[in-house]
Amino acid sequence: MKKCLSPTWGGDRHFFILPRPQQVRAMHIMIIEDDPVVRQELKILLSNALYEVSAPEDFKETAALILEKKPALVLLDLNLPGKSGFDVCSKIRESSDIPVIFVTGRTDPADELNGILRGGDDYITKPFNPPVLLARIAAVLKRTKRGEERKESVFSHKGVELDLARGCARYREREADLSKTELKILHYLFMRKGEIASRGNLVEYLWDNQVFIDDNALSVNMTRIRGKLEEIGVHGFIETKRGMGYRI
Repeated sequence: MKKCLSPTWGGDRHFFILPRPQQVRAMHIMIIEDDPVVRQELKILLSNALYEVSAPEDFKETAALILEKKPALVLLDLNLPGKSGFDVCSKIRESSDIPVIFVTGRTDPADELNGILRGGDDYITKPFNPPVLLARIAAVLKRTKRGEERKESVFSHKGVELDLARGCARYREREADLSKTELKILHYLFMRKGEIASRGNLVEYLWDNQVFIDDNALSVNMTRIRGKLEEIGVHGFIETKRGMGYRI
C-alpha cells in the first residue's frame, strides 16, 4: 500500500511503501490493575504506542496466568483484590525472568525498595506521566533484550564456556582467545554437543559462513583449538571419531 507523506515544491508527491501491520509482531504487555479507569487508560496508552495489550479482570490466579501467557513485560499494581503485587512478583520470579514494572499509588520508599528486592525491574508511582512511563517501559524491554542476546552468545558444555561475543573459550576463570575460524568450528560443535559432526558437514558450514578452508586446514585448526584448550586446563574435550568426525 502506498501512502503520500509530503508534497514537493513542484507539486509532485513522494511515495513510500509502508510495512503492513501484520508483518511486525507487536510486543505483548500485560496489565495487572484492578482499578477499571486506570486499566483502561493504560490499555489505550499502550495500544496507541503499538504494543499488544491484555488486561485480565480476574485476579485469582494472576501469577499462573502471567507464566502461561509469557508477555514481554508486566505492569503490576500492588493493591490487588485478596493479594499483594509483591507476592505475585515473587511467585513469577520462582520460575521466570519476565520483566515486571510496578505501577502503584504507594509512594513510600520502603515499598519501592521492597518491590526491587522482590524482583521488580522498575517502580512507578501514580499518577504517572504517560511519556515517562512509555520511556521506562522501552528502557526495561531494551535492557531485557540485551540480556537475552548475551545469554544466546554464551554456550556451555562440561564446564567449558564458549563466548561468541568476546571470541574466547573459558574454563575455571581462565580464558583462551580464538581466531574467527576457531570460534566458528567450536560454535558448530557446541550447537551439536553429544553428536558426531562430520568433517564434510563442518567444512560446508564454514564455507556457508564465509570461512573458506579445506580438509587439511580443518585439521590444522582443530590442533590449534585443542592446544588452546589445554593451555587453560581442558584436556580431551574434542573427541576424534576416526572416519566419522568430531564430538564434544
